[in-house]
Amino acid sequence: MKYCSTRDKKLNFDFKEIFQRSLAPDGGLFVPKKIKKFSSNELKKMKRLNYIDLATEVVSSFCVPTFNKQQLKALIKKSYKKFKKKNVVSLIKLDKINLLELYHGPTLAFKDIAMQCIGNMYEEFNINNEDITNIVVATSGDTGAAAISALSKRKKINLFVLHPHNKISKVQKKIMTTIGGSNIYNIAIKGSFDDCQKIVKQMFADNIFRQKINMSGVNSINWARIIFQIVYYFYSFLKLNKKKLNYAVPTGNFGDIYAGYMAKKMGLPIEKLIVATNENDILQRVINRGIYKPTKVKTSISPSMDIQISSNFERLLFYVLNSKDTEVKKLMNNLETKGSFKLTSHQRNIIQKDFSAFKVTNVETKKIIKRIYSKYNFFIDPHTATGFYAAKKTTSNYPCVVVGTAHPYKFIETMKSVTGKQIKKPSQLTELMSGKEKYDILNNSTNVVKKYILEKQYEN
Repeated sequence: MKYCSTRDKKLNFDFKEIFQRSLAPDGGLFVPKKIKKFSSNELKKMKRLNYIDLATEVVSSFCVPTFNKQQLKALIKKSYKKFKKKNVVSLIKLDKINLLELYHGPTLAFKDIAMQCIGNMYEEFNINNEDITNIVVATSGDTGAAAISALSKRKKINLFVLHPHNKISKVQKKIMTTIGGSNIYNIAIKGSFDDCQKIVKQMFADNIFRQKINMSGVNSINWARIIFQIVYYFYSFLKLNKKKLNYAVPTGNFGDIYAGYMAKKMGLPIEKLIVATNENDILQRVINRGIYKPTKVKTSISPSMDIQISSNFERLLFYVLNSKDTEVKKLMNNLETKGSFKLTSHQRNIIQKDFSAFKVTNVETKKIIKRIYSKYNFFIDPHTATGFYAAKKTTSNYPCVVVGTAHPYKFIETMKSVTGKQIKKPSQLTELMSGKEKYDILNNSTNVVKKYILEKQYEN
């Protein structure tokens, strides 16, 4: 399998190269040059597979020959040993909606599903490498903890995690800053998640700095994040055994729902991918009106979606524009220089064939949480609640799956204020939150963060 950039189709990288680089040298995102499409007969046979075997089948189409199927299966099996569910995820029925629970991993968020595998991939690649790999990641709340859990105490790896200072939940912060060995560095940036993400991208774009620190990344700009997330769309679809399904996905950075889009391109008969945003509604605006214009980030009760620059949307643009890399580059340049870009009505219509989008306010989110608890004595977190709202708003008649992205305990203050009830602490957190918090607060400056990394990279 070979990969190019969304901004340059002529580039030709293998899986190992794009895994380690994360961001393309021209600032674009890596995409596969070909996508395997499964036939209806192949999908029928895949219904019999457990999660690990299914993951092996789906993921192998993106990373052979870097990994053969036998190597990949062993890696995936090892990665999911810490999950509470035998088949990694689970499905339950609420309100005539199928809830796909993705938060049974070690840090109680869907990010664990890809991140545990990525951690083991780094170890495979670094076995015979004398250089230290410095991994830099931005997080809006959950990615950081998942990355730390996956990469803590790994040999020849440092992890630098940037999160927006005082803009994630107390439990999210506590998990992230109390776990991890001496190779983990938590950095609280005085700014928003978008600021953290911008710093990471600017460091990747600085080829001299990137090479100097042997830099890599595990944000959803890394294609490996996407391919492991594709699997749970296949698993849930095949388990439910329906002719067609809709998927409602809470999303800020567009990575999780883009994985669903990839699953559809690979042959899964998904009808609609329903984008659920909070009041940071840039995805709802671009899908419904064709205008991509970031505004000031608003603080919400679903903080992991407090994002105005959705990086993975560029990958969708590549396909919407019929793989015209120069057109993608033009739009992204407009975003950089003018602060926005506009799609044509034809381009917007192409997107709307696969996607619909809804904005969900804090008030509406609370109403959904309260109603689900009152009716079913069941807690859903604020992000998952936006998915339920969007699922109810869709006009499609096909059954819907809501993607449950995080355990409600991570937002315990909101749960208590809305339902009046205290959530029982999950067993995973007994160990995770017992340590002392460790993080440094830095100004919102790429140069300040660069200096910090250069000073810390050889401490271990």
